[in-house]
Amino acid sequence: MTFAFTRLRASDRGFREMSGAISADGDAVLSPARRWGAFFGLFGIASNELLILTLGDVDQVNDRLVALGSVRDAETLLLEPTVRPTSETPLSREGLYVFRFFEVAHRDVDQIAALSKQAWESFESTSDYAAEPKALFCQADRSSERGRMLLLTWYDGFESWLTSRNPHPDARENFLRRRDLTTGTVAYATRLLA
Repeated sequence: MTFAFTRLRASDRGFREMSGAISADGDAVLSPARRWGAFFGLFGIASNELLILTLGDVDQVNDRLVALGSVRDAETLLLEPTVRPTSETPLSREGLYVFRFFEVAHRDVDQIAALSKQAWESFESTSDYAAEPKALFCQADRSSERGRMLLLTWYDGFESWLTSRNPHPDARENFLRRRDLTTGTVAYATRLLA
């Protein structure tokens, strides 16, 4: 299952016209790829940007999106799932979606995925907050020494995100070990576009 993360910039100041152009005909512009989720920014994303995750035949997604008159430019990163997602069902749950990119050595991808999967066992099972890691992707092209991974996590809101910064000790230990395998991260707070 191949995914694509695409960051779109609109020709104007907002993302609404661009979003409307993409979904006006049931996302046919993405075909034969399918939309897994489209997101607008709360923090870290410009007001004229959208983030789109597609799956399936994603090789030409960037070209098809740039061809829309309302899209100024697009950057696409081809991705492969590691331990999640396990389903191709599009995202639909309302809430806060945080995109976190990790700078990694490709040789560490499997270890980072294993540490994450183990951490999630206690991270997700608390009543202190509501959170669910939806995906942990690695770059599809790992021919170079270094690259990026993308973690997408759902929260019911910012309060849960903030509370989850102090997770169960077992999760925290695995997250610290994962952090030691990265050289940097950047995160974006978003909402799912209906």
